[in-house]
Amino acid sequence: MSKDDISAATTISKEFSQGLSLITLKRPSVTEYFITVVPTPGRHETALLAEVADILRRNDAQIISQDIFTSLDSDRSIMQTIRDTIGPLQWPLTWIDSASAGSFAVHRTPDGGTQIWAVSGIDVQRLMLYGTVVGSLWEDNYARYCRLGGLSSRDTSRSREAQAHEIFDQMETALASGGMELSNILRTWFYLDDILAWYDDFNKVRDGFYSDKGIFNGLVPASTGIGGSNITGSAVMGGLVAVEPKNSNIQTKAVSSPLQCSALDYGSSFSRAVELTSPCHRRLFVSGTASIAPKGHTVHVGDMDAQVAKTMEVVYAILESCGMDFSDVVKATAYAKEADDIPAYYKYCTVNNLPPMPIVVANSTVCREDLLFEVEVNAIKKCGRASPDHCVCESSLLRNKKGQESKDMVAVRELPRRTIKGREQIPERPKS
Repeated sequence: MSKDDISAATTISKEFSQGLSLITLKRPSVTEYFITVVPTPGRHETALLAEVADILRRNDAQIISQDIFTSLDSDRSIMQTIRDTIGPLQWPLTWIDSASAGSFAVHRTPDGGTQIWAVSGIDVQRLMLYGTVVGSLWEDNYARYCRLGGLSSRDTSRSREAQAHEIFDQMETALASGGMELSNILRTWFYLDDILAWYDDFNKVRDGFYSDKGIFNGLVPASTGIGGSNITGSAVMGGLVAVEPKNSNIQTKAVSSPLQCSALDYGSSFSRAVELTSPCHRRLFVSGTASIAPKGHTVHVGDMDAQVAKTMEVVYAILESCGMDFSDVVKATAYAKEADDIPAYYKYCTVNNLPPMPIVVANSTVCREDLLFEVEVNAIKKCGRASPDHCVCESSLLRNKKGQESKDMVAVRELPRRTIKGREQIPERPKS
């Protein structure tokens, strides 16, 4: 098939119902399903998960991964509900505590939930470590794909740093078992118990691992590092997405933030976003993003509404720089430090008339004491043309750790002025 034929055969559909959203990416060789379940009045988790099971059965789909954000106290009941509705747990499962969410049941404001990524039309290989499924591996005509999740320490009595080392080693081992390498990683997640007590130490472990393995010589993955205890009691739980291109039809690159400096400038080794381009669609992984100024310091300290607005503006600018917007989001996760502040996110969406988004909002600690809110998104856009020239590529910059910027960076196009709640917004620019 020509690229035009492939693009014509690719469709993205969206269905939003009470407590459940389904985004379907149908392309010639495979169909992907992004399912988000959130607590809503009047819909118990059993009914919601039964609906998910029906979607999977009707489409003969297999789960690639599942992320759960809810109270760890409800693990037995929800696990049993998943088994009763969807079936035996045979996929990577990441379970992070969302302190204020008792289950997927009724709450004053939607908080907690589960996100499921599934596929149909292809075979899925499971990757195991120590007798547990930690990965899903599949391929199409253009690439091989791997999703790892639920990686945790086997010995939680060891130091936090030692457990973090183990997670990185597990990533390498699991990828190797599927014939892939660390250089194939596009996106990572790290959920740290008591994050404020050791986030700097975690970053030192990551820096050392990335240096030893040559990650800084290529694409540095997009990432989220967020607070949250997990179902295993490990000091950190990890996951990733990796892609191994089969040919030049698949391209990957790091993407800068038009409104923030590189995270490398203040000691966090991740790209602001990573874009994957194929003949039929473009996929953007936007890292965990918070209310941080171009020079790297927190802004709007103590003001949840302002931090939400700043964060969403930064994410919007990244999406827009790649020819996307919030309507292209297929999966999003937001993290609010205080449960009582969660309504601020929904207020922002309502006031600014944002389109419906498949999002789970968790009650989780952000990586700085003064940060109240963080959000990450995955977005997908059908290819009608090549990736826009104004998408800022950070690949060459990322080869030089700690912000030694390359003069070859593609310039950011002038972002249009936009109106938010009756006032014109002119995006801030990072100082060069």
